[in-house]
Amino acid sequence: MQHILVIGIGAGDPDHLTLQAAKALARTDVFFILDKTEERQDMIRLRRQILTEHGRPGHRVVGVPDAERDRTTPAYTAAVDDWRHRRADLVEQLIAEHLGPDETGAFLVWGDPSLYDSVIAVVDEVLARGDTSFGYEVIPGISSVSALAARHRTTLTRVGRPLQITTGRRLAEGLPEGVDDVVVMLDGQAAFAGIDPDGVEILYGAYLGTPDEILTAGPLSEAAPRIRDLRDEARARKGWIMDTYLLRRTTP
Repeated sequence: MQHILVIGIGAGDPDHLTLQAAKALARTDVFFILDKTEERQDMIRLRRQILTEHGRPGHRVVGVPDAERDRTTPAYTAAVDDWRHRRADLVEQLIAEHLGPDETGAFLVWGDPSLYDSVIAVVDEVLARGDTSFGYEVIPGISSVSALAARHRTTLTRVGRPLQITTGRRLAEGLPEGVDDVVVMLDGQAAFAGIDPDGVEILYGAYLGTPDEILTAGPLSEAAPRIRDLRDEARARKGWIMDTYLLRRTTP
């Protein structure tokens, strides 16, 4: 029977790769890559390095351009659903054309597949269509969230206080009520700058685990302008930004 692996490969440091992930890479026959147009050469080189070091001899790599998502429409949920359906078309085609009987194929996921990644949902949709049959498993990875906490030498949770993981899109609506610690991902617009900074600190990280890593922290009122400048400079230099941060209420 054909088998599919969804492998978390960490936030950017090759050493983030877990032993379980390394073993999964070593038993994979073909790696399927959905290339994103915004992906930069340093991340591509990192992925190639991981496959060179841990892939089995003779493994194959098959890549196709990823489906484009409409990022301008106000109908956000519908746009994501449409994007996932078209991704499922690509995944189904890749498996049908490039995965032989009894072979193992794999999708590599930055960070951890459980956090704001669609590959699991896409694989489930392909199976639900009923035209393709295969077994699959998910290999967890070190996420940018756990890397952020480690680099700032902190814990995400505090005794008796809730934690929420959200996106920049939702944070733009305001800091959630009743939540003292908020991890923010996928923030393309620096939503932290629009939050009331009174009694809030920020622990920020960009390009975590890479040579370009940026770390800074402090009261939000003081740190927000500095982080915006760092983001603007980094985006201008690299052409893209990948960051995660923790907003923490410091007053009861």
